[in-house]
Amino acid sequence: MRLYVGLLHYPVYNKNFDTIASAITTFDLHDCSRLAKTYGVKTFFVITPLEDQQELARRVLSHWTVGYGAEYNWTRKEALELMAVSPSLEACIEEITNREAERPVLIATDAARKKSPGLTYDQAKAMVRADRAILLLFGTAWGLVKEVFEKADYLLDPVEGPTNYNHLSVRSAAAIILDRLAGR
Repeated sequence: MRLYVGLLHYPVYNKNFDTIASAITTFDLHDCSRLAKTYGVKTFFVITPLEDQQELARRVLSHWTVGYGAEYNWTRKEALELMAVSPSLEACIEEITNREAERPVLIATDAARKKSPGLTYDQAKAMVRADRAILLLFGTAWGLVKEVFEKADYLLDPVEGPTNYNHLSVRSAAAIILDRLAGR
């Protein structure tokens, strides 16, 4: 399986739909790394152009992979070893392209928007099982900006429950989606 996950912190929307760079949360780093390890993701990319946020992510990574945390919790170390920090979506795509010798298929996610035609979970799962290089992209804050969707090859159908409420944390949405695409 050649599945990669990107957690994009820029460019994303705030609640007023202004384009912003969102702050990294350490819960996202821990939980998404653990998801990546559980579901066989090759690399979990944390994508932000902000140097202070990159440094925060690297400090968390260092603590759990070479610092005290590596001895304290070896399973956390194993998961966080899959995490990489990237300054931009373009740099992330370039890194995957260099590793895989092909550009990854970019699948964007969004809580509410449906693009016609959208990519169903069955279609996306078939792509994952066909061993294509795929970058599954999640947005933070209020979601990915329009320009990211324009770069994406596909927009995955949103996760929908039986109610009209649809504001899952990115960690929860990622767990549901990865289980649907890469679970047994």
